[in-house]
Amino acid sequence: MQAVSLALLLMDTFREFFRDWFGYSRRERRSTFILLNIIVLIAGIRFIFPIHQMNYTELPLSREWIAADSAATVEAERGNYSSAQAQDPARRSSVRDRILDLNTCDSASLEALPGIGPVLSARIIKYRKLLGGYASVSQLREVYGLPEETFELISQRLSADSLDVARIRINSAAYSDLSRHPYFKKTEIRAVLKYRELSGRITGVEELVNNGVISAETARMIVPYLAFD
Repeated sequence: MQAVSLALLLMDTFREFFRDWFGYSRRERRSTFILLNIIVLIAGIRFIFPIHQMNYTELPLSREWIAADSAATVEAERGNYSSAQAQDPARRSSVRDRILDLNTCDSASLEALPGIGPVLSARIIKYRKLLGGYASVSQLREVYGLPEETFELISQRLSADSLDVARIRINSAAYSDLSRHPYFKKTEIRAVLKYRELSGRITGVEELVNNGVISAETARMIVPYLAFD
């Protein structure tokens, strides 16, 4: 009630003010009075009945639910599990119980592994073609974008045999044959071809290392892919 009395007092004050200073006509004063009544009425309603501000903590969705949903979204974006896995428990169990051969498995089999989505599976297969096959599971560490924790998680479920890789006949290979392999540096390729031209047949990778043709590191990586016949 105090608010209403204050509002009426304000109306009288405004009405006297307009009459004395602006010389409004009777009709104009009446219109002004009605407008002021409306303004005061609106202000009074807002004062007496304040608008309720929504508290988001009152929503039926708990913070725990929101956090869980966000975590699930992040997991899906990272590709930790494909949608096919989530919908097919039998497939998950099948992949978990068997060892995948890195040199024969397809993209669908790779995507069934934890942490491997379509992007990583495509990179694994592309790198396999570039290498000529995986000689060891540890070569997966060289695949771009594959996290170490993912490698540790899946390495025990994979196998690779060096006997399955494509080999380069070092004594007859051309520059283009050698340059396609990611382990050969261009300077070393030229050195190999020059050494072969001067010395004839190359008998082993140790010969190339001992004569400074390639580095010991390159020899360690490339030896499964070389044939000396």
